[in-house]
Amino acid sequence: MADIMTNTDSPWTGAEALLRAAHSAGIDVCFANPGTTEIPLVRALDNVPEMRPVLALFEGVCSGAADGYGRMRATPALTLTHLGPGFANSIANLHNARRARTPIVNIIGDHASWHLPFDAPLTSDISSLAASVSGWQRKIERADDTTRDAKAAIAASMQRGGQVATLVFPMDFQQQLVSRHRQESLGHSHSDAGKLPLASRDRIEDIARCLHGRPSVTLLLGGSALTERGQHAAAAIAQYLGAKLYAETFPARIERGRHLPDIDRLPYFPEPAIKALAASRHVILVGSREPIAYFGYENVPSRLAPDGSVMTLAEPGEDSVEALEALSALLGVKPVAVQNTNPAGAVPEGRLSPQSIGSILAQALPENAIVSIEGGTCGYPFATASAISSRCTLLTNTGGAIGQGLPVAIGAAIACPDRKVIALQSDGSAQYTIQSLWTMARESLPIVVLIASNHRYGVLQTELARSNVSDFGPASAALTSLDKPGIDWLALARGYGVPAVQVTETATLRSALSSAIGAEGPQLIEMSL
Repeated sequence: MADIMTNTDSPWTGAEALLRAAHSAGIDVCFANPGTTEIPLVRALDNVPEMRPVLALFEGVCSGAADGYGRMRATPALTLTHLGPGFANSIANLHNARRARTPIVNIIGDHASWHLPFDAPLTSDISSLAASVSGWQRKIERADDTTRDAKAAIAASMQRGGQVATLVFPMDFQQQLVSRHRQESLGHSHSDAGKLPLASRDRIEDIARCLHGRPSVTLLLGGSALTERGQHAAAAIAQYLGAKLYAETFPARIERGRHLPDIDRLPYFPEPAIKALAASRHVILVGSREPIAYFGYENVPSRLAPDGSVMTLAEPGEDSVEALEALSALLGVKPVAVQNTNPAGAVPEGRLSPQSIGSILAQALPENAIVSIEGGTCGYPFATASAISSRCTLLTNTGGAIGQGLPVAIGAAIACPDRKVIALQSDGSAQYTIQSLWTMARESLPIVVLIASNHRYGVLQTELARSNVSDFGPASAALTSLDKPGIDWLALARGYGVPAVQVTETATLRSALSSAIGAEGPQLIEMSL
């Protein structure tokens, strides 16, 4: 191949061809934790300076950051991980990304194709691992196929409203030289690749007929229905019908603030969720899944909506906004900008509580902030209080695999460098991806990390109480508490290069928040409860 190349057709390695194909498709960030089999890709990054490499100390940070980036940009980032074991470390946050319908392109280095038959110590079934979280996957079989396969992976990541696409890249094909001219000729883009498919017109018309008598209705919103335009359309329909309006319990992204309707999330526990939906003749899904109990409890239904009530206006991954506006037109609903007019409540002075933290944060948020929420202790109070905040975007844990909040904040900050990012994080789940602090410091990201420090796994203690356990035995206490020793958050943060303070009172939280929001790099505030 080399003997037919001219000076104007200097060869690329397969690794460089992949990175250039990704960049030509609009991808400019690679969240990486490389190993030996990815060395050619590492070297190729020097030749493609348009691709920003972001090093993470753990693969779960890579995948979580790619999730946050994709949610905010609606386009994929790359992840780069090492063989099957390295990729396995990223799976928990890829599970969350799959549930969020986030476009991500994973690049997994593999052994040289000729070395695989020898079953070296790090050899594993990468395909089976990838299948658990990927909507699409492929292995590059020849260096000359690199650009074609990279383009296919990127296009696949934008299908179905967004999905995880995984490309396995053997080391020998990363190193081999390929014709630059041939690889460039394979590059092509699909201008409509990220366009959401439209909901069925017949489905919309069927629902409109059911609603003309204005029966008892609940609209359950997810996906693009939780954009500003979608919320206003849904609120106008709800006002016209006298319907209830809920967001799904853990939305991938929801716009919030006093300029928007105050749309509550469907309760987490099944009993209050069942009660909230009980009177509805029709529960209409708009970009959301059918509401299902997070866990199964004896004598409690798994399906939360009344039998026979569920109707789908727009499937997850379909264009929910267009569906809502089409339904409005069929019902004769006039557009109206429904806004929340509730005033901000006073916050009692004194020791911090989850409610006071939620209110203080909502009142302190700068315009256009992004809040990555993980943990129920302060997450639920803040999500409610954010109805009176400045305009903001909330990102929640869609799949329940913990360790998401800090990495998602990284990805959001890189995707939107002009917006302040808040990571509202419980102490237990933060430890899963605590290495995120180092990447925040290294990249000088404008992230304020708020740690709700109650020294326990609160959700597990709540579940014990739901199991009629009133007095914890020594094993139950030991496995649900985070003391003995307590976690030294200030030392951890400073060890990773992030300035940190501890607060216990409402007044000191206000002051610390003001300083942290005004700072340029990352800051951590431990909120001791």
